[in-house]
Amino acid sequence: MTGPRALSTEGSPRGRKRGSHSLEAVLSAAVALLDEAGAPALTFRALAARLGTGVGTIYWYVSNKEELLDRATDHAIGGVLALVEAQPESDDPIADLRAMAITLFDAIVDRPWLSAYFMRNTDVQGNSLRLYEKLGQQTLRLDLTPRQRFHAVSAVTGVVVGTAADLGVEAPQEVLDGHVDRDAYLGRFVEQWRSLDGAEFPFVQQIADEFAGHDDRDQFLAALELTLSGLRLQAGTR
Repeated sequence: MTGPRALSTEGSPRGRKRGSHSLEAVLSAAVALLDEAGAPALTFRALAARLGTGVGTIYWYVSNKEELLDRATDHAIGGVLALVEAQPESDDPIADLRAMAITLFDAIVDRPWLSAYFMRNTDVQGNSLRLYEKLGQQTLRLDLTPRQRFHAVSAVTGVVVGTAADLGVEAPQEVLDGHVDRDAYLGRFVEQWRSLDGAEFPFVQQIADEFAGHDDRDQFLAALELTLSGLRLQAGTR
């Protein structure tokens, strides 16, 4: 994550002919391509074709694909920020932090590509930095040191982004092809774990039934709750 030197979302290279499309249109089309097939699908040629323009138009707004990815990510995060800002504040900052975290998690699960670029470059990701600030402001309502606040928000975003990214990993081809469903696929591992030596793998054997058919979102919520419970203890709140 780079330092916040600028929060511009509209800056464009000098000396280039202005494109016929707005930055909003370019980024909306980029997000649509990312939603359809991820980062590999987002090329300047594909984006120009989607917009019905030339590749040169794209270069008026961004210098390279990495900047395009950062700006497209921030464009999508703008919607998450709007949802977070619309949430009413309660008298419990940790409950508010939980609600914000879940909102971000759901957005990344819907758009797995976001996990790789969120907060990657705050020079151009103003919405991402503002969302990070909104999360952090909840810790200002707690009796914590600056280091504890930093670690708290880092832990929460780590659980959110890391878990959502893991859930966004493409399923095995046999599941995608419909040859086997998710429960049957997981069941293979469950049967293997149950057959292990109980003296050598007591934990794995005990949780095998929990792993079978587990709900991924429940697993995330449990991890988030563990993190927030630790924060509540550290802050001395109930």
